[in-house]
Amino acid sequence: MKDKNKSGEIGPITPKVRRREAFRIRREAALFQRDHCLPDHLCNGDEDLFPNKIGNFSKGLPHNYLGEVDLNAYNAFIRALTTGNPDDFEAIPLGGDLKLANPQAAYVFDLVGPDSHQLGIAIPPAFNSAWQASEMAELYWQALTRDVPFAAYDTHPLTCAAASDLSKFSDFRGPKDGEKVTTGTLFRGNTPGDLKGPYISQFLWKDIPFGATTIVQRYRTALAGHDYMTSYQEWLGIQNGSSPSSSNVLDPITRYIRNGRDLSEWVHRDFSCQGFLAACLILLSFGQGALDTSNPYLHSSTQDGFITFGAPHILDLVAKAARVALETAWFQKFLVHRRLRPEEFGGRVHNHLTGAASYPINPELFHSSVVGEVFSKFGTYLLPMAYPEGCPAHPAYPAGHALVAGAGVTMLKAFFNESFVIPNPVVASSDGLSLLPYSGPSLTIGGELNKLASNIALGRNTAGVHWRSDGIEGLKLGEKVAIKILEDYVKTYNEDFSGFSLTKFDGTTITIE
Repeated sequence: MKDKNKSGEIGPITPKVRRREAFRIRREAALFQRDHCLPDHLCNGDEDLFPNKIGNFSKGLPHNYLGEVDLNAYNAFIRALTTGNPDDFEAIPLGGDLKLANPQAAYVFDLVGPDSHQLGIAIPPAFNSAWQASEMAELYWQALTRDVPFAAYDTHPLTCAAASDLSKFSDFRGPKDGEKVTTGTLFRGNTPGDLKGPYISQFLWKDIPFGATTIVQRYRTALAGHDYMTSYQEWLGIQNGSSPSSSNVLDPITRYIRNGRDLSEWVHRDFSCQGFLAACLILLSFGQGALDTSNPYLHSSTQDGFITFGAPHILDLVAKAARVALETAWFQKFLVHRRLRPEEFGGRVHNHLTGAASYPINPELFHSSVVGEVFSKFGTYLLPMAYPEGCPAHPAYPAGHALVAGAGVTMLKAFFNESFVIPNPVVASSDGLSLLPYSGPSLTIGGELNKLASNIALGRNTAGVHWRSDGIEGLKLGEKVAIKILEDYVKTYNEDFSGFSLTKFDGTTITIE
């Protein structure tokens, strides 16, 4: 009997040709990524310069009474990283209950975008440099000013003192007004948009349209005045991997982010791409005028974007970029830099100034008034932490939050109109209980996305768990990750599409086509 069923497939090419085209696109994308020049992955040399490893991350391994790592344990750590053998990772001696945070992620391969080992990053500050000293001073000041409302920065004695003090460092690389750090540049990022308007991005304040509901961005935060790891024994125990003796005391009232402590707690609890998915939903609520002018559906009389150039497309790429960014960060963290965390450096400062040890810390730090301010308040020279457990169990450089931020906002810039002026901007009240109208210079999508990236990257500094350079350089590397992913995807669309255009963090404009 004759089969009455017929193929229902139509289209411009046959299934066999389609299969060949799919293979060609994937193969050419792989070749494109393969043929890029490989960078030299250079580090600051601290690991070789200091035999006792005082310039390197070692949290969770066993330490002596100075907080210096047991060298046998550190060598086992290096052996595992060198071989990549899972059994060698299981043989690393730990000092307590804390486990290392996924070091084998440094070896994972991905099928989209750049390989995690393919992109380079600047060399971070050396342990004994003036640059490192200035970054530590900034972190001490950020710890002391966590409870100062951003709205009070211009007049509060502590923020005024911080700006004046940081201006004296010979190699402080935060933003300045002329040659001076001011209360208007204090603790801000270095991107275009960071210095315009309120400290916090509109995307961390405005309501988030979330399906059939709306998320009001009032969050649980920690109570004022609760700082941690300022006792030496507590600090030492946590370096050895012990659990903290206390936990964050949370404010029972939810608040809009209004100070450094609130921002610290936001980046304590967020999931990897949370801020950028939320920003995407806010941007989509602004309507077609907020879309990038290259969107092929803006001028179509018969079609709208959806799976391509619509919400599912953008949300997917934001989330996809986050994981590739973290893979890239983990390679740099574990296999290149192994940079110590600020809390570890704080222990070096304390032991040096109390005479328990002698370390080659740049003297500019000891000329800063902030060192005495910290000792006067807490009785040690340790860095007061916003989190009882301190930093996570992976090296500092670069910051994972920063790479995700750099990748996430770069994806959003590729799909949205960066010059679009954000309607009805707001600013949080000093108590964080309400949003007030903002009446300063116009705020654009591009500027506020840059600010969002810096808020999330440098918010980890406010908590004490990262350095400024971890965040600033991490943003740039995350940006590279997103651009490489877009280079893979730009050839995959059927629409008449001129390419993705966006402004990088350094202010230059590129088109990916």
